[in-house]
Amino acid sequence: MTAALLELTGVACRRGGRMLFQDVSLTLSAGEALLVTGANGSGKSSLLRIIAGLLRPSAGQVSREGRIAFADERHALDDAAPLSVALARWAALDRNPTTSLDAVGLQDLGMLPVRLLSTGQRRRAALARVMATGAPLWILDEPDLGLDAEGCHLLERRIAAHRAAGGAAIVASHRALDLPGAAGLRL
Repeated sequence: MTAALLELTGVACRRGGRMLFQDVSLTLSAGEALLVTGANGSGKSSLLRIIAGLLRPSAGQVSREGRIAFADERHALDDAAPLSVALARWAALDRNPTTSLDAVGLQDLGMLPVRLLSTGQRRRAALARVMATGAPLWILDEPDLGLDAEGCHLLERRIAAHRAAGGAAIVASHRALDLPGAAGLRL
């Protein structure tokens, strides 16, 4: 039996005096994925922040095993730096010698300052940053936002490869991403 990378037990979230969700319980192990869906304001991002340890749950417990990589709309890259330099800084922090722009289709943009990237290119760059962490658990908040069709297929392939290598992924999205065998959670 594979050890759980993530376990939620009775997790609830109250924001702005409003209960967004309650009694969320789940387990995620190596090779698995969870697709979180729901209307705007239903708590998808809040749930992912709770899972990542960036927000405290109003109730319940979160247990994580191993490192995580988190990506949301704030791509966490230095806007003034060339893309390859901005990613290399993260790779050094993660003690990973390389980041692969090829893997996300940005091989020709390494010397371009991050501020000049399109929304979709920034999303691909954020995916490259997540991939470079080597973390077994990826937490991706609307990673398909701003991606064209090829970008969405690339995202799906990278998540599938991560899962096949023993990783797991939690993805919040409004789009029906192709994540074979993924569990679903609608908030």
